[in-house]
Amino acid sequence: MTNQLPPTPTLPPTLPLTPTLPPLAPASSLVNPTPPVVVTIHQAGKYEVRVIRDKCIGAASCVAIANKTFDLDEENIAIILDQHGDDDETRLLAAQSCPTAAIEVIDTETGEMVWPR
Repeated sequence: MTNQLPPTPTLPPTLPLTPTLPPLAPASSLVNPTPPVVVTIHQAGKYEVRVIRDKCIGAASCVAIANKTFDLDEENIAIILDQHGDDDETRLLAAQSCPTAAIEVIDTETGEMVWPR
């Protein structure tokens, strides 16, 4: 009996170590004829607040709620420090807290009175 070795298995061909990439597109095809649209949004708030001095009794609830927008002057009457010191919701809440409704809130987009109703 002859010692025969089993046949040597054949391996599949080896793959290249570096991948083959498709050729690059010409530079002219990469130019986008339409420039991107850039949108800049400046949201300052849609409400404007006004103090009716004759109605103000100096309760300062507006100052307690929206102290970046309201303060009291030397006569203890509410004044507006910065029209957009606080966000719309906070300024509306401050106006609604006034016991004499001395703060008006106007929607700048429609011109309608939001508070008091």
